[in-house]
Amino acid sequence: MAIAWLLIPMQMAAKLFFIYTYICWQADSSFSLRASPLNINFMKPILVFFGLITLAFAGCGGAPVNTNATIADNSNTAAPVIATTQFAEVTDANIALAEGKRLLDENQTETAIAALKRAVEIDPDLAEAYFNLGIAYDLLKMQMEQEGRVVETTSNSNSKEKEKVKKTRSELAFEDAVKAYKKWIDKNPKDDNAYYYLGRTYAKLMKDEEAEEAFQEAVDLKPEDTEYQTELGSILIKLAQYRDAIKPLKKAIELDEANGRAIDLLEDAEAGRKRVDYISANKNSNTTVGGRGSNSNSNTSSNSAAPSNSSTKAPETTDKPKKNEPEVKSKKGDPKDSRPRTVPKPN
Repeated sequence: MAIAWLLIPMQMAAKLFFIYTYICWQADSSFSLRASPLNINFMKPILVFFGLITLAFAGCGGAPVNTNATIADNSNTAAPVIATTQFAEVTDANIALAEGKRLLDENQTETAIAALKRAVEIDPDLAEAYFNLGIAYDLLKMQMEQEGRVVETTSNSNSKEKEKVKKTRSELAFEDAVKAYKKWIDKNPKDDNAYYYLGRTYAKLMKDEEAEEAFQEAVDLKPEDTEYQTELGSILIKLAQYRDAIKPLKKAIELDEANGRAIDLLEDAEAGRKRVDYISANKNSNTTVGGRGSNSNSNTSSNSAAPSNSSTKAPETTDKPKKNEPEVKSKKGDPKDSRPRTVPKPN
């Protein structure tokens, strides 16, 4: 660093001396050499020697070393270390949180993580810092996957299962955010913003039912917020409750006609409701038709079974003889044989 700064004046002096030497060489004279040609011949080799040295220092007339670029490169390489050192001196959690959010907006993810971690170190109950830390870890995970790097996971030692559940750092950060938001809401039950971010945190953890409850609380506390209404409608669509999602989405558009997300979600909700109604109608019609068919089939089977039953039973006969046919008694007057018999007529 010091050598680079010393080279700058040396190069400038060398260039000036080279210019002076060139002028003297061309004019073949100077203030002290004009009087004697011998002195001129004697000084020429010396001027050549110093000219070569001048060219060596000047880099053949090239530009000086760009020290600013060198410093910038070094600062970029050590940026995360410098940032961590600076955040270690921060004693206000809100300042560290604001810096972390700013760095996230500028896509400086790793430095933002350092700032947000410092924020939760100062204030372990700062829910917003945990929430943004989870987002930062998600972004870092995406970057690592795009670069082909291995995504780090941690084991949940508190798990009661035999096998430890591996979770990403973003999941752990969001779980810490849930705990912090709940702790805050216990002390501030009318904080609609806390319920809103609690719902967003649950949504990040794919806990849609819990997210719906939190968003509903936020809407109840502040129904005139278009974002609250939009998020409630969105989570209801994820839960396939399309009919219930229409009302908050219409309210969100009523509050903000330029809410493009709510407009798109409303179209999805109405389309989903139509699908559900269509499926329900077809299901009911199939049930009705199926019920009638079973009744007709049972009636048909019972009617068709009647002749078969009658064929198995012997037909009942009367014991009375037909007219004009005399009754013939059985031998020895056996009353059991009382069937009529035909007697041949005499010729």
